[in-house]
Amino acid sequence: MKSDMSQKKINIEHVLPEDIEKRSFEIISEELGQMGIVLPKDQEMITKRAIHTSADFDYARTLVYSDGAVVVAKDLIKNGADIVTDTNMALTGINKGKLARFGGSVHCFMADEDVAREAKERGVTRATVSMERAAGIKKPLIFAIGNAPTALISLYEIMERTGFKPGLIIGVPVGFVNVESAKELIMTTDVPYIVNRGRKGGSNVAAAICNALIYELIKENN
Repeated sequence: MKSDMSQKKINIEHVLPEDIEKRSFEIISEELGQMGIVLPKDQEMITKRAIHTSADFDYARTLVYSDGAVVVAKDLIKNGADIVTDTNMALTGINKGKLARFGGSVHCFMADEDVAREAKERGVTRATVSMERAAGIKKPLIFAIGNAPTALISLYEIMERTGFKPGLIIGVPVGFVNVESAKELIMTTDVPYIVNRGRKGGSNVAAAICNALIYELIKENN
C-alpha cells in the first residue's frame, strides 16, 4: 500500500544555485503580502534578512527599532565602527570583508582564555568580562548580541556605572532565563537599538541583521 506522501504530487521548484537567495526573498515578500504586513521601507531588508536566516515570520512583528536606528547604524558602519559579538558563531557569520571596506572589524572575546580565567576568579560570566573588554575599545561600537542575555545586562550595568555609550545595540539573544527582561532593559536606555521582543533570536539572527545593514549600505553607495 502506497503512503499518503507517495500519492501526493510533490512540487519541486527548479532554481539556479545563484538565484536561490533572490527567490527566497521573493517568497518572503509574497508571504508577507498575503499576511497583510507592510514593513517600513528603512527596516524592510533587515527584517526580511532575519526572516530569511530563520524561516520565521514572527520577526515581522517582534523585531523593533528605536527611532532612527537604521540611519544611525548605517552612519556608524560608514564611518568605520567596529562590531562586538557575544559568540564566535556570530563573528563568523558577519561579512568581515565587506565591513572592512568601511574601516570596521568584528570582535568576540568570549572564547579568550584570559577572559575565561578572569570570569572564574571573579565569579562572574564570561559575557560580563567580554562586555567590559569591549567597552575599552576606542572606536564607535555596534554590539550584536545573539546568545547571552547576561551580555545585555552587563552592558546596561556598564553604561549605568561608567557613562559608556555604544553607538547601537542589536539585542536578539535566544532562550528562556532573563532573555525577555534583558531585551526590555536595553529598550529603556537612550542608546539606539534593534531588539527582538520575546524569547526568539540567536547568533545567526544577530549576524543577519549586521549583514543586512552592511549590504544595504554598499548598495546605496554603488
